[in-house]
Amino acid sequence: MLTDSRVSTFTSALSDGSMKSNDGKYRSVLPARERFLTAHDLSPSTTTLVQLAYEGYNYTRYKVVSDNDKRDGMTRDATIVADALVTTTPGHALFLPLADCIGAVLHDPKKKILMLSHLGRHNLEQFGGTKSIEFLVENFQCDPENITVWLSPAAGKDNYPLFAFDNRSMHDVATEQLLTAGIVLEHITSSSVDTTKDMTYFSHSEYLKGHRETDGRFAVVTVMK
Repeated sequence: MLTDSRVSTFTSALSDGSMKSNDGKYRSVLPARERFLTAHDLSPSTTTLVQLAYEGYNYTRYKVVSDNDKRDGMTRDATIVADALVTTTPGHALFLPLADCIGAVLHDPKKKILMLSHLGRHNLEQFGGTKSIEFLVENFQCDPENITVWLSPAAGKDNYPLFAFDNRSMHDVATEQLLTAGIVLEHITSSSVDTTKDMTYFSHSEYLKGHRETDGRFAVVTVMK
């Protein structure tokens, strides 16, 4: 959980249930999502899902969402496919299910802009950390030095090294890409949780190795006040 006076960010745990269904439909996981959101005074009706897709070759797709996009993927089928969503509206929550990848919460308090970006292996190999910031600069004229970043729990390098980056961790690579984009180091906060070792989180990679009995997704949700 990350909370400050301007943005609240919460992370679900395995005990909250899986936050993404195997068939990609919302109905089977809506009860778990609703319980999780309600516990933090949020609602699916004011939330938009970051719906990922691994078809194709582009993993740096970003979209600005409006009030009309609330409920998308939450209480109705997802119509938006993106690797990150951006909102300028206080109270509009962004919701990202994760297995071992990073959910990056990017906030510009001066421009009042919030971005939730998925940074997994595919995204990082296409420099998604840097490109997420570049999107905010190009579309909202953000100054990177004003942007704060929180990086969610993710797989560590011991069990999930990034071969394309000399076996470094996702957190290390994401931080490097954010710094390249002009983010101030002191404005980056990384969770110390390694999802492949912490049994309170889902880990898809450990499930595939036969080290976990349950497969599923935890979630990061973030909202401006």
